[in-house]
Amino acid sequence: MSVNKPTKITPADKAKDDTPPAERASLLERASGAFGLDKLAPAAVPVMLDSDKAKKFATKRNFEEKPALADPPAARVVEPAEEPVAAPASQPAPRRAETAAVEFTGTKHEIVRELLREQGLIDPDGGASRLLEEFRIVKRQVLATAKAEGTAASRRVLVCSPHPNEGKTFCALNLALAMASERDGEVLLIDADFGKPSILSKLGLSSETGFMDVLADPSAHVEDYVLGTDVPGLWVLGAGARTGRDSEYLASERTWEVLNRLTRGAPNRMIVFDSPPALAATPASELAKHVGQALLVARADRTGQVALEDAIDLLSACPDIRLLLNDATFSPSGRKFGSYYGYGE
Repeated sequence: MSVNKPTKITPADKAKDDTPPAERASLLERASGAFGLDKLAPAAVPVMLDSDKAKKFATKRNFEEKPALADPPAARVVEPAEEPVAAPASQPAPRRAETAAVEFTGTKHEIVRELLREQGLIDPDGGASRLLEEFRIVKRQVLATAKAEGTAASRRVLVCSPHPNEGKTFCALNLALAMASERDGEVLLIDADFGKPSILSKLGLSSETGFMDVLADPSAHVEDYVLGTDVPGLWVLGAGARTGRDSEYLASERTWEVLNRLTRGAPNRMIVFDSPPALAATPASELAKHVGQALLVARADRTGQVALEDAIDLLSACPDIRLLLNDATFSPSGRKFGSYYGYGE
C-alpha cells in the first residue's frame, strides 16, 4: 500500500509570489501539480484544422459557372382586353334563410262564430266560460312546458286518443282556440287525421290541398298551404289529399324538414296536431317522433285502462305524454270553472 505524502499548500493570499496576477496559477491548477494530476489534462486542440485534414469532414464543392445569356428574352406584356375590375372587399356572408322564421301571409278566412257554438267549441268573442277556463288550464301547462324546454320540438303538441269518438278533435280545436288568445303568440292547427279529416269543416273552411301535399312534394313550401282566419293568432293547415301511404310519408326526412321550417326561429309559435286514434291508425305513432308533448284524450266512463296503456306504449317516442279527461260530469273537489263569471250555473 502506498501512501501519498502530504503536501503543504500555502494559500494564495499569504504566499509571496512575484508572478504577475494574470500569470498566476489558480488553486485547482496548483493542486493538480501537487498531486500529480497533470497527466489527466485534455489534449490540445488546434485553433484551426489543417486544410488536408479538413477534407475528410467536408468535400469541396465545385461550382460551375453558367455562361451569361447574350440577349435575355424581353418580358412579355399582355394588354388587357378591358379595364380590370377591382375585387370586392371581403364581407361577412349574409345570414341564410334557415335561421329566419317563416311568416304566414295567407288570406284571412272568416270563421262563423255561430258554427263554433253549435258544436260546443270555444267562441273567441264569447268571453269567459266554463269550457274556456278548463282549456286555459290545459293551455297554461302546455305553454309552461314549451317555455321550460325551449326547443322547437316542445312547441309541437300532438292531440290523440286511443279509439275514435273520444273527443280528440274537440280537444285539439279548443286548445288551439285558447292558445290563439295569447297576446304575444300564434298557433297553427294541423289536421293530421288523413283518413277522416274534419278540422276545416268544423271551422267552416275548405281547401283541396294541405299537409300531405306538402310532404309528397319536395319543392312545396308549407307556408303557402296555411290558411289564415279572422281569429287573431289562429292559422290552419288542412290534411290534404289521401295517398294510402301516410305513415311512410311521416317517417321520411321530408317531415323533419317541413316541421323544422314551421318552428324554426319562431319561439312564440305553437303547432297543434289532430292525429288519428293511436289504436286505429299508425300515423299517430309516427307523429309522436316529431313532437315534444302529447295529450292523450280519455273519455270519461268510456276509455278503458288497457287501451290507455297500449296507446301510451305506441306514443312512447314522445318524451312528455299527459292524459286529458274529456266529457267528465263529476269533480271530486267540486271544481266548476266558469260559474264565477255567471256561466254553467
